[in-house]
Amino acid sequence: MFKIRPLLSALVNHKLTLERNGGLRKLLCMMSEGSRDEQTAKLLKRANEENEDSDAEKVKDTKKLKAEVETTEDEKKYPKKKVVLLVAYSGKGYYGMQRNPGTSQFRTIEDDLVTALIKSGCIPENHGNDMKKMSFQRCARTDKGVSAAGQVVSLKLRLIEDIIEKINEHLPPQIRVLGLKRVTQGFNSKNNCDARTYAYMLPTVAFSPKDYDTGNIAAFRLEPETLQRVNRLFALYKGTHNFHNFTSQKAPSDPSARRYITEMSCGEPFINSNTQFAVITVRGQSFMLHQIRKMIGLVIAVIKGYAKEDVMERSWGQEKVDVPKAPGLGLVLERVHFDRYNKRFGGDGLHERLDWECEEEAIKAFKEAYIYPSIVETECQEGSMVSWMSTLPIHDFEASATATDTQDNKDQKQDNADVGNDSD
Repeated sequence: MFKIRPLLSALVNHKLTLERNGGLRKLLCMMSEGSRDEQTAKLLKRANEENEDSDAEKVKDTKKLKAEVETTEDEKKYPKKKVVLLVAYSGKGYYGMQRNPGTSQFRTIEDDLVTALIKSGCIPENHGNDMKKMSFQRCARTDKGVSAAGQVVSLKLRLIEDIIEKINEHLPPQIRVLGLKRVTQGFNSKNNCDARTYAYMLPTVAFSPKDYDTGNIAAFRLEPETLQRVNRLFALYKGTHNFHNFTSQKAPSDPSARRYITEMSCGEPFINSNTQFAVITVRGQSFMLHQIRKMIGLVIAVIKGYAKEDVMERSWGQEKVDVPKAPGLGLVLERVHFDRYNKRFGGDGLHERLDWECEEEAIKAFKEAYIYPSIVETECQEGSMVSWMSTLPIHDFEASATATDTQDNKDQKQDNADVGNDSD
């Protein structure tokens, strides 16, 4: 009897173990089935994603292939040719002419022009990020806010039908392509340019005495004697001089600081919006960054009585002279000149002369519609010239210009200027 109890106990324990093991097997089976379902779902999801990626790649490849075919067809139908474009623009709201990749917050004229060239089909899209691919070059960079009535750029593009109209369709009204001409394959609008002519429109109150009340600039009228003196001072700039004081970061010994000026004068005053204005015209072989604005600024300082006339002669010497920089608002690139190119190729029967007599009416209309109104309206509303005139007393025209040079460096960064200081 005592031997039966251990046997029964063993049987009971064995049964419980079997039951437990059975439940465990069921649990393991259920878990295994769940894992298999989950794994299957993952595999199906991955397969679907791969199919979607594959489909997307196929669509992408198809579009790419289609674009390449269309590009090839366009190139066959419209092979790229070397041309120049005559461009006019109002510079208000733009950080100059030249494009600066990587600084999209500083919108330039070339940003909008290149975009229009791509959208119109004149150049492939991949040329937009590398302008060397289309051999792009401009005659003059023009600073922040500066306008142009006769800017010329050279580049290679497809001569599509109605090309000027199609480019202008994608440009804002304040930028227009006014003309196009074929040029030689090696033509470079900057290197082949012999001279540039700029105009500077300003209120004549700029030439008022320093004690004149500028509260009502509309009342000021420029005396003929003062205009004569202004032109006598401007005439001193003619010829070759060392203009290292008329830009920033140029040493007196730098050969590139020597520039040749052929013309500089102020025209007869005229009334616009009840205010008297005048236009200064200057023609030179080339100009450095801020050079024209400083040439005008120094003459204004002399006329107003802040500086003596001999400061102009000193400014061309080795000494560092404090030269004020007039506002950029009124500066306009009027035209660029290609005398040597015209003499060599203009009469060969194959190439056109690079002059724009046929476009003169369009140039005049653009200036009257966009450039002059913008200058007059902005000047009357913001008073940039009067505000600048109030800073003239802080300049020391007899001492070193260290403070001014530091300010010029700040201005250069603000204007997003290019290394080298050449504006054209």
